[in-house]
Order: sequence, then structure tokens, then C-alpha cells
Amino acid sequence: MKAIILAGGQGGRFWPLSSEDMPKQFLNLYSNETMIQQTYKRFRNWLPADKVFVVTTEKYLPLLMEQLPEINNQQIILEPDQKDTAPCIAITALYFLNKEDDEVLVLAPSDQYIDDSNSLRDALFLAEEVAISEKSFVTLGVTPNKPETGYGYIQTKKDAKYDSSVFQVDTFIEKPDIKTAEKLIKEENIFWNSGIFICKPSTIAANFRTLQADMWKLISENQNDLKAVYPLLPKVSIDYAILEKAEAVYTIPVNFNWDDLGVWTGLERVQVSDDNNNIVRGEVITTSTQNCIVYTDKKTILIGVEDIIVASTENGLVVCHKSKEQQIKKIINQQFLKE
Repeated sequence: MKAIILAGGQGGRFWPLSSEDMPKQFLNLYSNETMIQQTYKRFRNWLPADKVFVVTTEKYLPLLMEQLPEINNQQIILEPDQKDTAPCIAITALYFLNKEDDEVLVLAPSDQYIDDSNSLRDALFLAEEVAISEKSFVTLGVTPNKPETGYGYIQTKKDAKYDSSVFQVDTFIEKPDIKTAEKLIKEENIFWNSGIFICKPSTIAANFRTLQADMWKLISENQNDLKAVYPLLPKVSIDYAILEKAEAVYTIPVNFNWDDLGVWTGLERVQVSDDNNNIVRGEVITTSTQNCIVYTDKKTILIGVEDIIVASTENGLVVCHKSKEQQIKKIINQQFLKE
């Protein structure tokens, strides 16, 4: 088994703390270590150093080398630009197949919170067995504990070959509205999509050839000149491109605490708040203020407010009601970042 840390995203929902030049995975949001350092350490707790790889863009290579100096060049897979997860995973599969290496890969985001690396290890070893025996994709599913609208869901069904530790995926459900989420969490065998999936490089290749033939052909036939063809590739996730269409996809339920920290309010699940349920970083004074998140590089005073996010850096300032935080990324993409 090899761990492949996906570290090319921009993390626009955490603007202005996260920016195009310093995305979320390279920030220390809730500890002294950055997200990617924690992810790397989580795998290194039980995997040898030569089994951990990182996929990122050329733009973030200096940041990666600064934060993970123990990673050598042979453990870094570079994509020319950000095209979401489908193209970069196709490149990753080819990287190993070209070496005649078809060992199972764990493809994991670089910016998630997981509190138990041993439980993660156990789930991944089971996933490895299923990925090999079924020639399939295997996902890790998190049991939902609230009607979360910021996560994708996986609807599953029991498979006669397995007990309740392994389910067959029936449907992937994209981020639902609140009413749909409230219904989903009452159903049996429903899980949050952790974004971690396990498979062999040959499984990736076979599914790309069938389901994304044009993309696979463009990448595989131009491996020595990816910069020239990368602008022609669609910006699409592996979920849309492959997993939602693949015939054999399984889910293994996990019971560790997990959060993808995709939005500011995710910090409430991993950080300790003050007596008024505020989370603050920086020189902040709060009076008659409750349930707020404040990250600032300036002297900041909040008086008589609640349920808002205030974040200020040299990149800019955002003031947002918690209920509207999903709009931050959309606005940033429209106004500040290149599509």
C-alpha cells in the first residue's frame, strides 16, 4: 500500500487566510503544524517513508519542499496546473504503471482532520483487501451525526459477500439542501463521503479508458509534454468523472472523528471555544459577542454580535454570517481567482 496525498487545491472557502499563493493545506489552522504536515505524519505513523507520495502543482512545489523536506523528488508527482482531482489522479496512475507498479494506492486529501491514525490504518488495510479482490474502488464513509449541507453523501446497500464492515455503493449524493440532508441522516447505510478512496493504478486506468476515454488518451499519449495539453483537459473531480459511473465501488464505514475543514465553521469541531462559544486567533476583544469565529492579524473588537465569521489578513477582509459561508468560495472564484 502507498499513500498519495493530494495537495494541489486552493481552499477558497478559507479566504483571506487561504489564498491562491498560500492554500489551506499549507496553513496551521488549529495546531502548530500545517494541514499537510499533519496528514503526512498521520500516514508515517504506520507507513514507511518511501510509501508516502504527494501530488501537487508546480506552483506549490517550493511550499511543499519547505514544509516536508523529508520528501524526495521521486515521491513528488507534479501536475502542470490545477484541474481538480480527475486529471491529477490519472497522472498518478500512469506514474506508477510506467514503473510496472500496481500496488494499491490510498488517495487522500491533504487538508482533513482525523483524530485516530490507528483506526484509519485498520480501515485502509481492509479497503486494500477489497480493492484487490474486487478490482474496485473503495471509499471510506463517515457516519453522519447532523444534517450537514457541505458534504457529499454515499447511499449504500449490503453486499452478501461481506458483513457490515463493507457496503456496496448505490448512489453518490452531491451536497444536499438542508431538507434533503435531514432526510438522509435518518436513513440506514448512509455515510458522508470522506474523499478518501483506495484502488490499484490498473483499476484507475481501466475505468478512465472506459468512462473518460478522451481524457485518458490525451494524458497517456502526451506524458512528456503535459504542459501543452493540460489546458485542454476539463476541470472535473474524480467523483464526477469516474466514481459516480464506475460499476464496482465499495464503502467501508469508519468511526474516527473526521472533518474535511472545508469551511470556517469546521474549526468549531476541532478547536476549543471560549465561554461564549467564540473561536479567536489574534489580538481580539469581544464584548456581548457569541458564537463567532475571528482570525485576524489586526487589533479587532467585536461588540454585540453573534454567529459571524471575521477573518482579516494582508490579502483582505471577510465578514460573513455563518449561514452564508458556502458563498465565500463562489465569490472568490468569480472575483479574484482564475477559473
